[in-house]
Amino acid sequence: MVVIAIFGAILAGTKWGSATLTPKLALDLEGGTQIILTPVATTDTAAITDATISQAIEVIRQRVDASGVSEAEITSQSGHKIVVSLPGRPSESTLELVRKSAQMEFRPVLDIGAGTPTPTATPTDGATAAGTTPAPVPTPQASASGGASGGNTVESGTTTGTTTGTATDGATPTPSPSASATGTGPTSPSDTAYYITPQVRAQFDALDCSKQSNLTGGTVGAADSAFVTCDQTGAYKYILGPVEVPGSNIKSASSGLETLSNGQTGTNWVVNLQFNGDGSKQFADTSTRLFSQAAPLNQFAIVLDGLVISAPKINGPIPNGQAQISGNFTRESAATLAQQLNFGSLPISFTVESEQQISATLGSEQLQKGILAGLIGLVLVVLYSLGQYRLLGLLTVGSLVVAALLAYGTITLLSWTQGYRLSLPGVAGLIVAIGITADSFIVYFERIRDELRDGRTLTVAVDHGWARARRTILASDAVNFLAAAVLYVLAVGGVRGFAFTLGLTTIIDLVVVFMFTHPTMLLIARTKFFGEGHALSGLDPRRLGVPGTRYVGRGRVQQGPRRDGAEPSTADDALSTVSMTPPGDPTMTIAERRAAAKAAAAASQPVVADDSEGSDH
Repeated sequence: MVVIAIFGAILAGTKWGSATLTPKLALDLEGGTQIILTPVATTDTAAITDATISQAIEVIRQRVDASGVSEAEITSQSGHKIVVSLPGRPSESTLELVRKSAQMEFRPVLDIGAGTPTPTATPTDGATAAGTTPAPVPTPQASASGGASGGNTVESGTTTGTTTGTATDGATPTPSPSASATGTGPTSPSDTAYYITPQVRAQFDALDCSKQSNLTGGTVGAADSAFVTCDQTGAYKYILGPVEVPGSNIKSASSGLETLSNGQTGTNWVVNLQFNGDGSKQFADTSTRLFSQAAPLNQFAIVLDGLVISAPKINGPIPNGQAQISGNFTRESAATLAQQLNFGSLPISFTVESEQQISATLGSEQLQKGILAGLIGLVLVVLYSLGQYRLLGLLTVGSLVVAALLAYGTITLLSWTQGYRLSLPGVAGLIVAIGITADSFIVYFERIRDELRDGRTLTVAVDHGWARARRTILASDAVNFLAAAVLYVLAVGGVRGFAFTLGLTTIIDLVVVFMFTHPTMLLIARTKFFGEGHALSGLDPRRLGVPGTRYVGRGRVQQGPRRDGAEPSTADDALSTVSMTPPGDPTMTIAERRAAAKAAAAASQPVVADDSEGSDH
């Protein structure tokens, strides 16, 4: 059913969607487009550093990943050039995202909402839909306190999700009388009546930040207009005012543990931010105005590449250009924000040095060799299974076929829905999975054989063997999946492709063993061919070395080799064909029948008198 569901979805996608019957291939197997970007400093060539290039690569990677392109390679070369290699034929919109330069800017927050689309409010009691205030949502918490010396602090809890205080009785903060009513323009960058037009409100309500396409970045609003955007996580959406401080006016940013009022070091991680001369004047005016506003107008948004990375609240005027962003930061999150702020303080742009189509680095020939290696491994496993388990090995073959169909269908489905691309390391992971899958079947079959050697019937042996094999299979696959998960998290490049397919096939192995192999084994155990241990069944008691006799059902027993290794005696041979229902009482138990059969066999043997023993008396 699982196989039918997967391929049914793929076939439906080929008819009504953009799905294909084959998975997409990665850069090493298909080739693609290569773009070489050369950095250009807008002010000082010293701005081009390794840290700046690393941050630029992260911005480009976020854009590419959010656009749905996987297996892209983004690296730096000598001379601080950035090489972006995209598999296949990427769309023009994706290429444009790569070519754009990232910018940082500070804008005032005019409104905040949850990242999902906002339902249009029904006007009641004379209220208009455009003026309806959405319910308060958790917004990034921030505060600031002025100090006589040493700089002011801006505390932000962008990672905490605590609720910012709202106006009294939940009313929307009333902006100052806007000069826009007289046609002379806004009173300030926080003038909601001027900047939040019906068109802006409609755009804000319709914005869905849960869609990955709205988190690609690269879209920067006009510096003197309102701007509607999401935060990087997609949890919130914002209406922002015009740019008040450009990112180029950041002098430096660093992260560390906070310094308490008594001079000692605290335990909370903070980000220290310092503006240059122009930035200090601009931020002083901004912080002074925002401090007098009610939430959310007392917040400013730090926008990088068109997405909000932090939206702290001002707790006091900051006249000296030194600020401290604090909150529920971890060491990593504080360092990340400081790095992003430093990127804004070192503005660079990129020119496209070259853009060309590149051929596959490995090509179809290597892919064919990889597939051939997989087929050879599969054939060897099949031959071993048939040689070791006779016709029972056909169950191994069937299980491997089902596993292959599941793996192929899942990868093809992920290629269509998630943009996954199969690389040569991924093919290697699929080949390794053949051995892992076959190992599960071998463990199961050997457990059944062990139970048969203990004298149990096949149906009982299957039940007992499954209980023992199940624990072993789960433990083995858990170790394999854990190794694949760790490798996927820690590795980069093509190694992640290997780890992904290895983890995927490990899960498929469990699905096949539990939903196909074991149920099928239960069915064939009830057949006469396997239940009575035919010589070609792979469960022949003579071949397995089953000692003594065992009950095979239908009132019959079967003779196996003796425990001492000798050949069965004539009496044993007779026992293998004797009926378990001797004349007499038909209600005898199986044990009583066996005893009666042995007595009958013994009675049929000649008795030889011992003359030496009689002579002693």
